[in-house]
Amino acid sequence: MPRLTVSRQPRKQRKALYNAPLHARQKLMGAPLSPELREKYGVRTLPVRKGDKVKVMRGDFKGHVGEVVKVDLKRLRIFVEGATIKRSDGTPVFRPIHPSNVMIVELNLSDDRRRKIIERKSAARKKKAEEAGGEAEVKEAGTAGETQG
Repeated sequence: MPRLTVSRQPRKQRKALYNAPLHARQKLMGAPLSPELREKYGVRTLPVRKGDKVKVMRGDFKGHVGEVVKVDLKRLRIFVEGATIKRSDGTPVFRPIHPSNVMIVELNLSDDRRRKIIERKSAARKKKAEEAGGEAEVKEAGTAGETQG
């Protein structure tokens, strides 16, 4: 996630969030992937897009699975098919849901750019895991030698 401000003060954090540019807001729309997708693509989270199928994990619609109909970057909310409330005049309206409260169950991969993003993220994650694994093996070998001597 992009760092919007250096300050730890809640008021400055809030201000930075409200005044964040669109490219930073897109990153804030990230949601975790289901364990099956995580295993398949090697990625933990991705920004939610229109056409993704999500499962609501928190709130009034907990457990509801539906397709993302609209993504509102200005309010940092998504609208899920079937997650509606009724207005006083009886017309149904989508209930805004924060993307951190959903889990992506099915990805919309119609965009080639998104496919490349997933490949790039998974490659970087694998590389990082290999580097961390290699360092761990070196440290273990070093400590084993010290205990024997």
